[in-house]
Amino acid sequence: MSGGPVGVAVVGAGVISTQYLDHLTVFPDLKVLAVADLDTERARAAAGTYGVPVAGDLASVLAIPEVEIVVNLTIPAAHAEVATAALRAGKHVYGEKPLALAPSDGAKILAEAQSRDLRVGSAPDTFLGAGLQSAARALAAGAIGEPVSATAVTQGPGPEKWHPNPEFLYQYGAGPLFDIGPYYLTALVALFGPVARVAASARQAHGHRVIGSGPREGTSFAVEVPTHVHALLDFAGGPSASATFSFDSSVPRRMIEVTGTEGTLSLPDPNTFEGPLQVRGFNDEDWRDLPVTGTVAGRGLGVLDMARAIRGGAEHRASGELAQHVLDLMATITDAAEHRTVRTLETSAPAVAPLPDAWDPAASTLT
Repeated sequence: MSGGPVGVAVVGAGVISTQYLDHLTVFPDLKVLAVADLDTERARAAAGTYGVPVAGDLASVLAIPEVEIVVNLTIPAAHAEVATAALRAGKHVYGEKPLALAPSDGAKILAEAQSRDLRVGSAPDTFLGAGLQSAARALAAGAIGEPVSATAVTQGPGPEKWHPNPEFLYQYGAGPLFDIGPYYLTALVALFGPVARVAASARQAHGHRVIGSGPREGTSFAVEVPTHVHALLDFAGGPSASATFSFDSSVPRRMIEVTGTEGTLSLPDPNTFEGPLQVRGFNDEDWRDLPVTGTVAGRGLGVLDMARAIRGGAEHRASGELAQHVLDLMATITDAAEHRTVRTLETSAPAVAPLPDAWDPAASTLT
């Protein structure tokens, strides 16, 4: 396709699809052409709600010539299979996190794409939002001097309290590390570059959980993964970080703080696109708000950035290589916790260019 809006097909019409479709269908540089799901009735319902012309199964949407990007919103266990099918059909792929269940599967996806001169992108794209982009600018401007360390925490009682079908979030490829961890780890890697080595510990508080809402409320299901993970990260560029990921806490807490030689920066929740962003120097009695500028359009920014990069021949920011490093990082944390040792990472990650100040999702730039 030489120009004009980039054709998109959404595969997977589950809970997260509404957040994507809310935005993908209004960005003028994208044109959502199809929705697919194993449950074709669910696909048709989503397509009808958003005025998408085609609904069906995976094969039917991959056969549409005008579809250039497949947005893969299936469950983690299906990420690699769907991504590979889309690439073999000649489509670029942007997937929900994680990129795959295992680094070996992620590497195969990237190799498949490279062999076909296609692109892979992956969530999370929250680091493209105003909050974290403003944090990157503040660090680059020396707001806290030289960054030394970071503390990242995401904890709470677990998604079974609100999710009507939460079992997959407690299976291999999920849990707090693989489900919520990508937001925090991607934000840290986008700010500080790749991680060189890790140490970790992990545990599981309960062998079973109970669904707390929806038509299956009260149903018990087995937990297959650790539900509390603590990791120590050393970045190749120098800083270190302490990170906690937990579904075992009665107290919700979501934070990233970066300590530097001249103060501390409090970042927004990396599972959001907004602020606040605060700084506190050694002589300050309290936190001070910093300006937060940029887009808060929400999920789908990574797809849009990828589409514009395809047309312009540039590098997209929420890249498969970044996602592969985060996947490798999560797998290495898991391995380090299981064997109670320090592990070195084999992958790296590209530097993430900041979004231009004038970058506007609502603008029509592809004519």
